Amino acid sequence: MTDQASTNPLRVEAQHVGLFETPIAYCRLKDGESLIQELETSIHKNRAEAGGLQRSNIGGWHSDTDMMAWGGEAAKRLSEAAINIAKRLSHFQEASPDVYDWQLRMWANVTPRGGLNQPHAHPGNLWAAVLYLDMGDELESDEDIGGAFYVEDPRFPMAAMHNTAVRMIGVDGKPQQYEVEFKLERGKIVVFPAWLRHGVRPYSGKRERISIAMNIDARRK
Repeated sequence: MTDQASTNPLRVEAQHVGLFETPIAYCRLKDGESLIQELETSIHKNRAEAGGLQRSNIGGWHSDTDMMAWGGEAAKRLSEAAINIAKRLSHFQEASPDVYDWQLRMWANVTPRGGLNQPHAHPGNLWAAVLYLDMGDELESDEDIGGAFYVEDPRFPMAAMHNTAVRMIGVDGKPQQYEVEFKLERGKIVVFPAWLRHGVRPYSGKRERISIAMNIDARRK
């Protein structure tokens, strides 16, 4: 008897639909060198005068989350830029983003050799952001000094799959990875949903890296 299923396969007209997109803004501050230098000065001063906190940081210094109070005019300008990016990424069903009261918390991170940030999220906020001020050692050779900033697939497919080698094909026809790294540079800022888990790989450079992190939220006036 002939196997009809193998000799006459069912034909399907398929449409690849991508759903539940995760928006991330990856930007560079234009003409931001003087702003970066002001922020670095404020961070060095605060680190010399105040203690740090222990959050996701391992082996590094984490300032208090009130950098808006001690970061000066440069911190205010940075917060305005980050909020403007978040507004462009946000839609509210019942009102314009402009009728909301946008709030931002900001802190500094200094990462030495061996430092890292464990994977985590920022619950209770709409958006999170990271700006790198000093990349530490940026070697011209191909040597990998680590310290990459990465985000995880929020659907956590690896935890549910019995075969951890599987990857889902995206609408671009390419396999979707469960982690994606960003090559951040001095003056580049990334804004992403606060629920998106992210972290920083162990850094092996000799000179410290400096970055600023932010939580952004919006409440109806």
